Amino acid sequence: MEKLGLNEIREKFLSFYESKGHLRLPSFPLIPQNDKSLLLINAGMAPLKPYFTGQETPPRKRVTTCQKCIRTPDIERVGKTARHGTYFEMLGNFSFGDYFKREATAWAWEFATQVLELPVDKLWVTIYLDDDEAFDIWTKEVGVAPERIVRMGKEDNFWEIGQGPCGPCSELYFDRGEEAGCGSPDCGVGCECDRFVEFWNLVFTQFDKDEDGNYNRLANPNIDTGMGLERIACIMQGVNNLFEVDTVRNIMKKICSIAGVEYGADPKTDISLRVITDHIRSTSFMIADGVQVSNEGRGYVLRRLLRRAARHGKLLGLTDPFLYQVVDTVVEENKGAYPELVDKADYIKKIVEMEETRFAQTIGDGLSILNNLVEALKAEGKTVLAGEEAFKLYDTYGFPIDLTDEILEEQGLTADHEAFDKCMNEQRERARAGRGDGDTLGWKDDSIRKLYEMFEPVFVGYNTLTTEARIMAIVYDMALQDCANADNGNIMVVLDKTPFYGESGGQTGDHGRMETKTATLEVLDTMKVDGKIVHVCTVVSGGITVGDTVVCTVDREERRATEKNHSATHLLQKALRTVLGSHVEQAGSYVSDERLRFDFSHYEAVTPEQLAEVEKMVNEAIAEGYPVSCTEMSMDEAKKLGAMALFGEKYGDLVRVVQMGDFSVELCGGTHVTNTASIGLFKILSESSVAAGVRRIEAITGGNILKYLEEKESLLNKAASALKTAPQEICARIESLQADNKALEHTIADIKQKIAGSGIEDAKKNMEEIAGIKIFRGAFVDMDVDTLRKAADNIKSEFDSVIAVMAAYTNDRVNLMVTCSKDAVGKGIHCGNIIKAIAPMVGGNGGGRPDSAQAGGKDPKGVDEALLAAYDVIKQQLGE
Repeated sequence: MEKLGLNEIREKFLSFYESKGHLRLPSFPLIPQNDKSLLLINAGMAPLKPYFTGQETPPRKRVTTCQKCIRTPDIERVGKTARHGTYFEMLGNFSFGDYFKREATAWAWEFATQVLELPVDKLWVTIYLDDDEAFDIWTKEVGVAPERIVRMGKEDNFWEIGQGPCGPCSELYFDRGEEAGCGSPDCGVGCECDRFVEFWNLVFTQFDKDEDGNYNRLANPNIDTGMGLERIACIMQGVNNLFEVDTVRNIMKKICSIAGVEYGADPKTDISLRVITDHIRSTSFMIADGVQVSNEGRGYVLRRLLRRAARHGKLLGLTDPFLYQVVDTVVEENKGAYPELVDKADYIKKIVEMEETRFAQTIGDGLSILNNLVEALKAEGKTVLAGEEAFKLYDTYGFPIDLTDEILEEQGLTADHEAFDKCMNEQRERARAGRGDGDTLGWKDDSIRKLYEMFEPVFVGYNTLTTEARIMAIVYDMALQDCANADNGNIMVVLDKTPFYGESGGQTGDHGRMETKTATLEVLDTMKVDGKIVHVCTVVSGGITVGDTVVCTVDREERRATEKNHSATHLLQKALRTVLGSHVEQAGSYVSDERLRFDFSHYEAVTPEQLAEVEKMVNEAIAEGYPVSCTEMSMDEAKKLGAMALFGEKYGDLVRVVQMGDFSVELCGGTHVTNTASIGLFKILSESSVAAGVRRIEAITGGNILKYLEEKESLLNKAASALKTAPQEICARIESLQADNKALEHTIADIKQKIAGSGIEDAKKNMEEIAGIKIFRGAFVDMDVDTLRKAADNIKSEFDSVIAVMAAYTNDRVNLMVTCSKDAVGKGIHCGNIIKAIAPMVGGNGGGRPDSAQAGGKDPKGVDEALLAAYDVIKQQLGE
């Protein structure tokens, strides 16, 4: 067989299945779409679950993919063995009710023996114990020798998860030869040694398991296969593990070059090299797919991997950030299959460098504390670190518990995870209590959900702000009601159709009125509950009953202002991507009639110059008067137009495309202006950080800018009045006042210096002497620290042998200072200990060197007592 590179194998696989009528789909993002059961995509079939379950219609009944995957249960094992890794790619071919066992087995054998040219005498096949159908197909149709087929039990060759679709499996194994085996006479397929390597799993989903445990035949069975790309690459390249595969090995070579080490020379060094190699692969792909560093969920996994890699860099002697330097190699080795890495290379490097730098700032203190804790445990003969201490390391110093575990394990110790988890849960409860319960009206009743199953409220508000509708339901007191009046307070009204936009996609819900012949309702808010539009109302007059016809009227002024802000966010996103780079993606938004807020991925503060450029670009797009069209079309059509989608969002077969001339094309379900000129003007109010790697811009448009200017003008006039000048002269007036103020400060400082000098001269007259050393004590009002320090230095330089104890105080602040000549130190004086003794008398603490010390306090009443006590401390130190 020919040695093939990893990238070659991927392309051969996908091309082969395309020739068999399969649709080649690009890898889905690592962030699962509409699947809360997964933190990260961990299998080739995971993103395709909606097609297997029938929730969605696949684009074709035959599909092939190479899927990026992350698995994290064995993070702590990565590096310690050459088998484990967190990132891998899974090749797969899938049939959704089309072909079945016959084609799946034949094509797998054809690809393995004819395309990859794997020797037939090295291949073995396993089947489920009772799957005679598979045995017959493999032997009688595919042509595999019966003696090379091994029947295995349910644990190995039957795929099922609880109730639902399931079925037997068939696996392909490669025999690496006796030299790779364990030497046991029983060594064979299924042995735990490294001789027989399973590289392809074919799952025949042919049953539906019911609640009674019965396996019922599916009318349209499915095929789900998975072949680890790195694993088959090991076989094709004749290497022992994934770290020796060509693309992975090249990444490790880059790390070796940076660290000045060689793989294979030292077992400990090899562990660190494997950790860094695996983790920089994982993190580069995670960041490219939109995962952001955080302390929760997938963001925590990203932080955990980066910090573990950074620590192993330190074990290699790398003191400066280095991981970001490896990103270019990751990109180079994978750019053909994953162009998003090229597009976001600079962004990935910046995020990696920032997180590595952030960790470097805390790891020193954290490691020092952990080392002290380890020493204390060993001294006390203990082996378990308190969970509270582990939590402090996590909460204060950013140490993932896994990193603490790893460091402890190296010392033969463990952490108390039960206590750690308790601390974590208490923190979550505090955060949850701080957020409060947003469901103040209690609209989670099951009766409402049952109501939704009966009908689908239709939104007509794209084209009209007024319509007649029928009341389908009234809800208050957490239950469905037949009628309502003003006495019932806030109620929820469900209509058969509505012009009111329900809050979603960052756009706030509409307000307005509903009217019947006998009643008037104020619409306080419009929401979406489980995707269905509901109206929060109060009955102003009369009463309503289910079945009544109402005339709905949306607040026109508010809606139009909201539309301006929403359309402006589209222009803003395009401008940000143009100015900052294509890595910018929406991370959240809020659009109301008053303002807009746009959160986006970016690794550093946007500079004033960049903000000015963005604002100018948006206003130019507004001035261009681009027509705004909102069109429903297929996702494929939208992609051809270059429509921007919200990352990680799941879209249906039909999507709504909002296009603003040739400037912006986005998928969006919100309401918009018909022409960008309607927006009027756009003004950025602020730019700030929301989280690591996420920035926020707040802005206003249209009439709100006029209000903003009026407020600024009013503020300007008030300032001018206070400064007794004209608005246009404010800056000159402030500069003049600052100059006057500076001159006054100098004058006051001179006066204070003279007063202090006078007080010091008086104190000199009352100096005492102990053991040949002069003792200066003095207290001074309103003397600043610098003046106090200068005065102390002057006294020390004026006398050959002296100790100066000085206090400067105001109504609520005391500064103490003690200094002495060199000979006084030689006679036993320690200024730091004098300060420690007298500082508590003024409500403070402090310390310092033998020849100089200072302290701060809050109680001026204790100054005299402190100065008197200093005399006694000096006597004790001098042995008098």
